Parts: sequence; C-alpha cells; structure tokens
Amino acid sequence: MNTIDYNKSGTVFDIQRYSLHDGPGIRTIVFLKGCPLRCLWCSNPESQNLKPSIMFDKKSCINCGKCLNVCKYKAISDDKPFFVNVKKCVGCGECTKICPTNALTLSGKEMNVGEVITELKKDATVYRRSGGGITLSGGEPLMQSDFVSELLKACKAQGWHTAMETTGFGRTEKFEEVFPYTDLVLLDIKAMDSVVHKNQTGVSNELILTNAMKISQMSKVAVRVPTIPAVNDSVESFEQLCRFVKTLYNVEIIHILPYHRFGQNKYELLGMAYEMKKDIILEPHQIEVLKSIVEKHGFTCIIGG
Repeated sequence: MNTIDYNKSGTVFDIQRYSLHDGPGIRTIVFLKGCPLRCLWCSNPESQNLKPSIMFDKKSCINCGKCLNVCKYKAISDDKPFFVNVKKCVGCGECTKICPTNALTLSGKEMNVGEVITELKKDATVYRRSGGGITLSGGEPLMQSDFVSELLKACKAQGWHTAMETTGFGRTEKFEEVFPYTDLVLLDIKAMDSVVHKNQTGVSNELILTNAMKISQMSKVAVRVPTIPAVNDSVESFEQLCRFVKTLYNVEIIHILPYHRFGQNKYELLGMAYEMKKDIILEPHQIEVLKSIVEKHGFTCIIGG
C-alpha cells in the first residue's frame, strides 16, 4: 500500500449511512462537490459547483435582515431580498450561522481524509457483517481526484470494499491513482449519441466513452443508464448502448435508472430553474421492453440503483 496523505482535503456535501444501493451490502455514501456535467435531470444540483453552496428556503425566512448585515461579500442583495448571488458568494457560511430559522443552509464543507475516515469508522462493523463498504458519489468524484485517491487508499487500508459513482468525465492521467483502489465502478452512460448527450448534459460523450474502456480495464464495472423519456429510452438507444458495453471489459450488469423528480425542490433552494417537463414518465411496460434488450445482449439487468 502506498503512503496515505490523511491531511489531503476535499469538499464533501453529505455522508449518507445505511444505504442498500450503490454497491453490495450496507454502505456509507460520501457525496463530493463538483461536476463538469449539467444534466437537466440532476437530482443533486448542489453538487455541481466545487465550492460550498448556500441554499435558501424562502418559506422559513422571517425577513430579520441579519444575513444582509453579516455578508461581507454583499452576495445577498437589498434589491432582491434574501436572494443569494452565486457569483459573489464564496460559500463562507457566515449567513447560515446567524440565520435564526435555518432558512439559509450551507451545502458542502472541507474535510481531510483523516476526518472522513473517522466518520466512516463508526459503521465499520456494519460493513463487515453485511459485506458492504464505502461508495463515493457526487457530483463527479473525478473532479477531486487527488483527494479521492487518498481517500480510497485509506478505505482499502481499513479493509473496506470501495465503489465509486462516476460519469467517466475526468483526467485520464489520474486514473492510475484512483481506479486500482476502486473495487466497483458504477459508470453512468447517459446517451450514445454525442449531440443528444451534449444537449442534455452540456458536454459531448467522446471522452466518456474513451474513458469507459480504460476504466473497465482497471476495475469491475456496472453500467448505469439514467433513462429519460424522449431522450434515451428508445429501443435503438438501448441497442446501441448494449453493443458498446459489450466491447468493454469486466461488465456483467446494466442498471436502468428510471427518471424521477427527486431533488426538484433543491433547484428552488439554490435559485435555479428546473428545466425538465412535469408530465414525463417512464411507464412500467416501457421499462420491461428495455430490460429485455439488455438481457438479450447477455447482461444482468437491474431496475434502479
């Protein structure tokens, strides 16, 4: 095992315990800030920026004005009361400390590897008894690859199973520092058509598909498909996807993740617009058709995470 830098720090926005998804057994999920994609259906929009984000619950605000006075960066303006200007906000969190009703909350804080490991150790017995472990999620963990590599090494030093959710959009030169310490990669492939991918996520998929091959040569992979009506839910889309996945190594499972609206309320808290249509839904019979395609190509198909 290489030397571990327990002082290496990163920005974490949540640690979720007792998850039954995102890898085998009972797991703890460490959510990391930062993502280069802007998927229209993103359920964790607070993860998109690397820096901590202020979330504002207008319904809880009593208009006391304390946050206006404490913000030295003038990120909360008088002309738009209690609206946080994300361009000015540095995520210091001073406004959240003084808010008497918790209308303002801070999503994201800097933690070093040692601090995260201390938190994870609280559930070590659960991992051992259930065959579970640690899953890194986000955001996109590869955005904080230096922190992630040290954290994964520290988890492996504890004997824990490690998994990572990733879009595959990251610096290839960092892969040797990350994936040898990752037992399972949960790789999102959102669309095979590059134009569709860019329209829906803000980036094209060429780097993702290239990286998918490299990742599959270094770790066990489960492919996950956020399946969005009128975007990537067609028979042709899934046929194309399965043909591509068959060219990868170490893939036995494809997950179909039906579109949901979880996290929609976060957009309002962040002052962001939720751009997905309200009436779209993936019907059960449609899911069964897609499942049959996946199984026809020789993969195990799992519905959901």
